[in-house]
Amino acid sequence: MPKLNALVAGSTGYIGVQLIKLLTKHKYIKIKYLCGNTSVGKKISHYDKSLSNKKLPKIIKFNKDLLKNIDVVFTALPNGQAQDISKQLNKDVTLIDLAADFRLEKKSDYLKWYKQKHRSPSLIKKSIYSLPEINGSEIKKYQIISCPGCYPTSILLPLVPLFKNKLVKVKNIIMDSKSGYSGAGRGVHKKYKDKNLYESLSAYGVGFHRHNSEIHQMLNKYSNKKIDFNFTPHLTPMFRGILSTIYIDLEANVTQSKVLKTLSNFYKKNNFIKVLKSDSLISTNDVINTNNCYISVCKTKYKNKIIILSAIDNLIKGGAGQAVQNLNLKFNFPPKTGL
Repeated sequence: MPKLNALVAGSTGYIGVQLIKLLTKHKYIKIKYLCGNTSVGKKISHYDKSLSNKKLPKIIKFNKDLLKNIDVVFTALPNGQAQDISKQLNKDVTLIDLAADFRLEKKSDYLKWYKQKHRSPSLIKKSIYSLPEINGSEIKKYQIISCPGCYPTSILLPLVPLFKNKLVKVKNIIMDSKSGYSGAGRGVHKKYKDKNLYESLSAYGVGFHRHNSEIHQMLNKYSNKKIDFNFTPHLTPMFRGILSTIYIDLEANVTQSKVLKTLSNFYKKNNFIKVLKSDSLISTNDVINTNNCYISVCKTKYKNKIIILSAIDNLIKGGAGQAVQNLNLKFNFPPKTGL
């Protein structure tokens, strides 16, 4: 099978570098162009020395003429920039966006949550928000593929099967997520310069974090009831990884074992989702540098409540790995290729 030519725009951020690492291992991909803004002329190894032994192009400025020689574009850019690129695609180029540009189905929601107008609203209907294990089977008919955010990935993977099977109440859900600081991008070091980032735990976006929008949008697809949840993210003094702790009320006659069985059956043929024995204690260390999501269903002192633990690597399963999964689905590559 001939290799696809790929362009990575936004190649020097934490997610971009992680994506390049995965793509260099992908036997059906040739990285033809690396694009950046402030990094033009530099080698990608300047941002990660482990790439020094790879034959990769120097970073250049993106321009639409580059798309003539490209099969797939990966964008890990500031919000809005992938929308600009999307308008320049020809019909043979697939865009896989790792930012938020096509995550929301309504342009009004994008304006509400991202405080900017959508710059290519006519293309929203030509895009798909693809969480591979949930709706990846629909991906082939779309030219623009939007990868979910890291927090929503850790939350939706355990919750969607339970919503689909009507096992949990859709009100009073509490989602408490803790992430490595890489999730905030390279700028986090300046932003938290005076806040002791490397030795403290920080809550942020309380009540109104942007990822609320895609969590609600996705859960709403699997429930005809009004959803009520609170999501609070935290930055932790570690580089990578997310641990989400989700507190849920069960529907009548639903037990911990039924929840566990439902999740186990739903993901039994999946390569990357690991549903553990009940009450397993998990940590981010279990999933670092993998495309795995570990899920544990835990009992509480109340029979009608459970606590779900979900752990992922935010840079891989919550970012670059998910993009490669979507690539593999779109082009019929084996699921584990590059992963």
